[in-house]
Amino acid sequence: MTFFRTIKFAGSAVLATVSAPVFAAPAEMNIATTLAALMLVVVLILFLAWLVKRMKLPGIQGADGTLKILRQLPVGQRERIVLLQVGEEQMLVGVTQQNISLLSKLEHPLSMNEVQSGGEFAGQLTKLLKNNDKK
Repeated sequence: MTFFRTIKFAGSAVLATVSAPVFAAPAEMNIATTLAALMLVVVLILFLAWLVKRMKLPGIQGADGTLKILRQLPVGQRERIVLLQVGEEQMLVGVTQQNISLLSKLEHPLSMNEVQSGGEFAGQLTKLLKNNDKK
């Protein structure tokens, strides 16, 4: 019986020392600072997500690479003409704020050298647009 009393006494002594909070928050840290820190973290996450989206990293855009924007030509504040590579085909697409429309499929796809130089692309585009107007 004395063995059990000793264990009971030792257990109550341990409980008395453990009952004091070990990891208590500082007195000056209140709910307002906690919410402010949480809002800062949320704003930081949203900013980083916007930044990654804005950078248009190729690994994030799509790994298969079947659809590529080869060249863009702005024709207004929010309007542009885009040369797309879709598989083996190249297409001219008009992009506006409300609409995306196919202008023409290129019968003879442009080589990457022609796409890299801007003047030839503009000449090809003008020629295609004139051909479409005549039809």
